[in-house]
Amino acid sequence: MTMPEATTPTGWSAAIGRRGLSYVLPFVVVAGLWQIASTFFPPFLFPSLIDVFKRCIDILTSWSQFADVLATVGRILAGLAGAFLIGAALAVLMVRSRAINDFLAPILTLFQGIPALSWVVFAIIWFHGIEPRIFFIMVMTTLPAFTFQVLGALQAMSRDLMEMVMSFRPTRAKLFRVMIIPAILPDILTAWKVNLGNASRVVVVAELVGATGGVGYELLQQQQVFDMAGALAWTLQLVFFVLIAQAVLTFVESIALRYRAASERTL
Repeated sequence: MTMPEATTPTGWSAAIGRRGLSYVLPFVVVAGLWQIASTFFPPFLFPSLIDVFKRCIDILTSWSQFADVLATVGRILAGLAGAFLIGAALAVLMVRSRAINDFLAPILTLFQGIPALSWVVFAIIWFHGIEPRIFFIMVMTTLPAFTFQVLGALQAMSRDLMEMVMSFRPTRAKLFRVMIIPAILPDILTAWKVNLGNASRVVVVAELVGATGGVGYELLQQQQVFDMAGALAWTLQLVFFVLIAQAVLTFVESIALRYRAASERTL
């Protein structure tokens, strides 16, 4: 008997190569088109990718500049953590009480319709320090999504499975560890992946208006001198962070959810 082509080492390497090529090819095409445009347009419109790469290296090797990247990363993580903790607490209250759910759901829906720039204006008026302002903006813009996503995960838990687990009279801690966490963890990881991209965009708006450091502040400085290479280099710092954070979340997901059976069919 011969193994199917997809299960042989050669088949696996070919599949991985095709997937890698399909992932990399769009970026190569965009980079090539940009480099071609840089030969026909002035640098303040389309700088050479070599100049952008040099600026990225300068940012990563200069502590004074890399500290701004770390400041932005810290603000993103702090805002997401605060929004997740508050959102998870609100979701638990909403799933336990119909009255609380009916009261909070319209408020959270209202918050979803408020633009990030409006929260920036509110934060400048209400708060004095830079960090409280940015933390408030990050929490308010990501709180509704975290709350609704955790709430949906809690509501989607199997009632039959819950009744079966409760028949063993588990403690609250064991019920939380054995039943609730495994049931809602996939949705929580998805919520973090979605809100990570939203937070990286919101933090730039917050830093553009109310900060004296960070990626958003540096982008404002590049805009004032029409330095497109610098603007792209600082933007790529956020892109690198999001890619690394997404990879970490994917790794955590593969470890935490390794108990799930792999389907032999695809949709």
